[in-house]
Amino acid sequence: MTETPNKLVISREGQITIVELLDEEILEEATINEIADELFPLVSSKPNIQLLLSFIRVKHLSSSALGTLIRLNKRIEENKGTLKLCHLKKPLYEIFVITKLNRLFEIYDDQATALSSFEKKA
Repeated sequence: MTETPNKLVISREGQITIVELLDEEILEEATINEIADELFPLVSSKPNIQLLLSFIRVKHLSSSALGTLIRLNKRIEENKGTLKLCHLKKPLYEIFVITKLNRLFEIYDDQATALSSFEKKA
């Protein structure tokens, strides 16, 4: 398991890359950029990546962070990969519903369910 200072923990479960976001609040542009600077090279370096983003600690996201997620998803799809999200707390999930992003992203309550969904698709 490798750790980027205070932003991400990256691990693997078989062919799936799991990224846990460590910040409770992803609101500041600097924070969003630091996270993006880690995630975009990761997905660009691995065609067909199967990426699971865990929001277990995240309480707040800015609209800019949502835009970054949309761009990340687009990049992953261009590289024939898959992005799924898990552990969105209810207020965060409601933002995804209001913005209709719950239709763009596959969102799971927990990591185990999300991981098994990759296997079903394979």
